[in-house]
Amino acid sequence: MSKQNGSNSALVKEYSPLATAAGIGSMLGSGCIVGLSATIPVWQQGLNLTTGQVGIISGGLTFAIAFGSLFAGQITKGFGLIRSFNWLNLFYAIGAAICILSNSFAMLLAGVIVMGFSSGADLPISLTVVSHDAPDETTSASLVSSTQIFWQIGVFISYICSFLLSGIQGVLGARIVFGILFGFAIITWLWRSFSSKFKRFHDEGAARQALQKSATSDSQEVSFKTVLFGKNKNKYLGFFFAILIFYVCWNLLANTWGQFQTYALTNAGASQMQATGLGIILNVVSLVTTIIFASIAGGKYRNKAFFIGAFVQFAAMLGMAMIGGGAGFIALAITIAFYNFGNPLAGEAIYKVWTQESFPAETRASLQGFINGFSRMCCGLFAFVTPFLVAPDRIQTSMYGFAGIVLLATIAGIVMMRLQKKYKVAQDTQK
Repeated sequence: MSKQNGSNSALVKEYSPLATAAGIGSMLGSGCIVGLSATIPVWQQGLNLTTGQVGIISGGLTFAIAFGSLFAGQITKGFGLIRSFNWLNLFYAIGAAICILSNSFAMLLAGVIVMGFSSGADLPISLTVVSHDAPDETTSASLVSSTQIFWQIGVFISYICSFLLSGIQGVLGARIVFGILFGFAIITWLWRSFSSKFKRFHDEGAARQALQKSATSDSQEVSFKTVLFGKNKNKYLGFFFAILIFYVCWNLLANTWGQFQTYALTNAGASQMQATGLGIILNVVSLVTTIIFASIAGGKYRNKAFFIGAFVQFAAMLGMAMIGGGAGFIALAITIAFYNFGNPLAGEAIYKVWTQESFPAETRASLQGFINGFSRMCCGLFAFVTPFLVAPDRIQTSMYGFAGIVLLATIAGIVMMRLQKKYKVAQDTQK
């Protein structure tokens, strides 16, 4: 057993550069969300944007990410999986460059839409490449879950940059934030496109996929439709709806605290600098927990970690409900810290792993793209009422509702685990 674990560790180490290249795509995705959220007041003042225009820009980014995810499958069909993986970051860089040079509402909107669409498509495509190239499912689970670390790093870097550049007059600080994202995007595009090691991984992965396909007696074309409505529809529809319900519920909470954490803390009495500084500290908690989860994602402790994370998130929501909006921002920050601890253990990282290990490789980009896109649509619509829900006089009641959302996500997660056990998927986690 120890020999097998050592072999898996060696494979994870060998393929970790590919996971890093895919993970930087996740970092760029969170970077454009948090980067815009943290700099939008600066853009508003520097470009003389109206409140309505600010709303259109923020909504435009959310829906661009959603549409990018929804069309990920079509992009891979049209351009190929590997070519899409290699080139999407160049288009992200073009969008970032437009934002850097923006001197009007229309130009800034165009830039964030290009960035959002590119990052939305890149997430499911890059994860599919990792699982496509990984030599086995255990290695794939570890690699896929590790990409979530980079999502947290993107949030962390954006907070730090925004905090350090907050004293710069005009829009120069905002342009620098987007300039950093531009630099990472260019480096990632060049690395993905010209790495000889990645080319070898892609070729070996394609050979394994071809061998597996030739070994099966069913030569039917595999697509989104044939998987969900074909002869194994009960199995795959069960996986699909369990994952969809889990991820939508989880994402509603994650998006709420991602976009409105500073808003809630300042409404609870924190200054802008205190709220931003607390944001850095609170995201360190998430980053550490994400690193811990990535180390156990391919093993038997994954499901146990899920239940710990779900319980802590549920308790955090109840804690916020009991504290209410009048207890001050320190008490609110403590409960958010507990939420940030539980969130990575029963959140996006396990969703990514579930999706990649439960569906045929040919449909993973399409299915995960659809789930990502649908979830983002829900979050975009939910964001219209979130400021109302987290206001000091209503946050207490809202948190009971959020606790209910955590409970629903947990039930969907339990259903997913039982389905995997029933159909003998990811058996190493069931022991």
